[in-house]
Amino acid sequence: MGLSLQVEIKESQEELEKAVKYADSASSKERLQMLYWLKTGQVRSRHAIAERLGRDEGTITRWLNKYKDGGYKGLLEVKHAPGKNPIVRGENLERLKLRLSEPQGFQSYSQIQQWLVTELGLDIAYKTVYQLVRYQLGAKLKVPRPKSRKQHPESQSHFKKNSRSPLVFYKKNLEKISD
Repeated sequence: MGLSLQVEIKESQEELEKAVKYADSASSKERLQMLYWLKTGQVRSRHAIAERLGRDEGTITRWLNKYKDGGYKGLLEVKHAPGKNPIVRGENLERLKLRLSEPQGFQSYSQIQQWLVTELGLDIAYKTVYQLVRYQLGAKLKVPRPKSRKQHPESQSHFKKNSRSPLVFYKKNLEKISD
């Protein structure tokens, strides 16, 4: 059996029960559940909590220390790494957005890469340019649909004028079948 815990839980049983019910993430729910069990007396040791939650006893000790130091808010605080600063930001990002919104746009991501080097002085990898433009900015390249070289413009307009709408065609055929 593990050592008994000597933690004074300040929150009431009803508050903890409600907090567990409305927890927005699994990690906060586990931590609140631990407090609830301690408050109600369902568990009396770190080992028992660790078994119930499927966590290591070291994790339970760390959570309890967070609660002792920072209280309820300190226990639920989950720190995240800040991450790397984006390469294209601020005014440069606005210029890229503006250039992407122009009607002529870019034909390829390589062309965007070259534009970044010449206009902004940023030498960025192709993959980074692709992810920035496609996923972060949500822009698409301005590439026209391919057309046959043999196709005559007059025959295309003639086809558009004289072809019947598929919907009209189906309606006429359905009327014939149902009669």
